Amino acid sequence: MAITRSDPETPLWAPSREHVARTRMVAFAAYVADLAGRPLTSYTDLHRWSIDEPAQFWRAVWDFCAIIGTPGERVVVDEDVMPGARWFPDARLNFSENLLRRTDNERALVFWGEEKVKRTMSRAELRTEVARFATALRHAGVGVGDRVAAYMPNMPETIVAMLATASLGAVFTSASPDFGVQGVVDRFGQTTPKVLIACRRNSRHRW
Repeated sequence: MAITRSDPETPLWAPSREHVARTRMVAFAAYVADLAGRPLTSYTDLHRWSIDEPAQFWRAVWDFCAIIGTPGERVVVDEDVMPGARWFPDARLNFSENLLRRTDNERALVFWGEEKVKRTMSRAELRTEVARFATALRHAGVGVGDRVAAYMPNMPETIVAMLATASLGAVFTSASPDFGVQGVVDRFGQTTPKVLIACRRNSRHRW
């Protein structure tokens, strides 16, 4: 059924005030009000402050989101150069550690394959699978700065492999099995991977 409206300036839907009050955006605006030196009562106020004080804004985002890692002293270098500005150039963090911090049973991945395969993976299951595969990569000699290549389709195991690789400080590169042979060789040949991950053609989206 098509949705039509007579006034193009009228939104199709708007959240209630109660819904807005519970958003993380409102919580963040309240969190940074002291830094801004004034109440940030609207999105426009918050956006304006982020432009006027980008270093304060992004350091506040780091703290509010409880990012695991060390931000370093510098927030931005060459902020007037776009593109070219460097954000948190001294920061040290691990991508996987931050994404996998939760260990509850809420769904982390929902997968619907082309062959009607449907699978879900909870946050706890994802964390466990990443830890298992990271152990296998470590035993294969993968460490910081090494490259891991995946010749894999879009499936949960590919995400597990990427997160496991990142957890070790290694670099992940991938190509779809839809790629032609020469395209895959050209891509992976540039990265000289230590490990190559692949799946069987008729694996029904399983390793």
